Amino acid sequence: MTDSLAPPTAASRYSPAVALTMAAIGFMQILDSAIINTSLPTMARAFGVEPIDLSLAVTAYVLAAAAASPLANWLADRCGARHVLVAALVAFTLSSVWCALCQTLPELIVARVVQGIGGALLLPVGTAVVMRRAARADFVRATALMVWPALMAPIIGPVLGGVITEHLGWRWNFWLNLPLGVCGVLAILRLVPNERGDGLRRLDVIGFLLCATSLTTLLAGFQRSAEAGGERIVALAMIGIGSLLGVAAVRHLRRHPAPLLSLAALRRPSLAYAFHPGGLYRVIFSAAPFLLPLWFQLGFGLSPAAAGLWVLVYFVGNLGIKVITTPLMRRFGFRRVLVGDGLMVVLSMAACAAVGSLDHPVVVVLILLFAGSVRSVQLTTLTTLAFADVPGAERGNASNLIAMMQQATQAAGVAVAAFSLTVLQAMRGSDHIGLPELRGTFWIMAALALIGSIAARRVPETFGAEVSGAR
Repeated sequence: MTDSLAPPTAASRYSPAVALTMAAIGFMQILDSAIINTSLPTMARAFGVEPIDLSLAVTAYVLAAAAASPLANWLADRCGARHVLVAALVAFTLSSVWCALCQTLPELIVARVVQGIGGALLLPVGTAVVMRRAARADFVRATALMVWPALMAPIIGPVLGGVITEHLGWRWNFWLNLPLGVCGVLAILRLVPNERGDGLRRLDVIGFLLCATSLTTLLAGFQRSAEAGGERIVALAMIGIGSLLGVAAVRHLRRHPAPLLSLAALRRPSLAYAFHPGGLYRVIFSAAPFLLPLWFQLGFGLSPAAAGLWVLVYFVGNLGIKVITTPLMRRFGFRRVLVGDGLMVVLSMAACAAVGSLDHPVVVVLILLFAGSVRSVQLTTLTTLAFADVPGAERGNASNLIAMMQQATQAAGVAVAAFSLTVLQAMRGSDHIGLPELRGTFWIMAALALIGSIAARRVPETFGAEVSGAR
């Protein structure tokens, strides 16, 4: 393994082509998730079930990915990064074809499980390949390439999925992954080295079972708590059990001589900052795509199509600010960007909470563009910071831990927003969620962002200057 403290050799130097390949594969994954959400009503009619039943196909993917993700780094060390990436992408692509051919809902759920297992290995292994080969001065460029799928796919996915579903049929949404997957496999075989770690390390079965069950139970609990009409007691019990299993997993990993996941990287300050306040911000940002459609539909009475156009403005703001994110980090450094942009996130959430009508659409457009922009800056900065002082030998485990954290916070964001709406609805004694509950939830998100901005003050003033390029 190449340590970032030493200059990278010619064989291990950072390659923009490899980073772009991993970014394109990440784009395919996120696009797939964005597209299927658009197609759920049409798919439900095709299978003769209710749209809510199709949520099982979404949940199956998420939980399968959560169960498989702890294995990513061990498999890469054991079999080689290129072999794992090819196998995972082949599984993801062929299971997409299987989804396109499915005739029943149970068959679709099984296909989505296989798809989730393949998808779970792509992100952490691909990120580790890119970041392990990058010197610290290359982190900003590498992150800039790796982050853009999360910014573009939510913009393109719903629109593309709607067009394909309406004009070609929902099955073509899955067929789309076939040419993309084939191109991805060819690019991996051509560009990605088959780096591996200690291939003699045996699988920590107990560690895997504890990590997998804790993560899947947590995510299932979060998802259940966010479902309308879900039993909150059952959801809270699942979250509690998942948390206890998570504690047991951490204790086991710390004591095991050759754990499935080494937690040594968590002692690095940069990764600690990526978890807190980074995890808190990811919860807030994961809640936004859930809250914004409800804001326009339940709060202002718009149709789903009209609400989708408004939400599109938010994601355009995410993408539009990208060109100045790197100069911001270089000019001000990690600490000032995290604290200053964190306060901007607070302001953006408060601005959403203050909107009482759509009588001034230009103002709402500006608020959405602003909210999307500050989200993009914060996520890019946190992603770049995460590996700032992590040596090359620890970046595989670090990318695996970050991927697991992202899965948990994505589900937690929706759960926190849904729980807030339910509590505020009960306090009002209302029989439906309306604008007051949504505005109150935005205020809660603003408060969480303020906590995150305060927590970011513990980042040293000059921390990561070698990475950010700050003077």
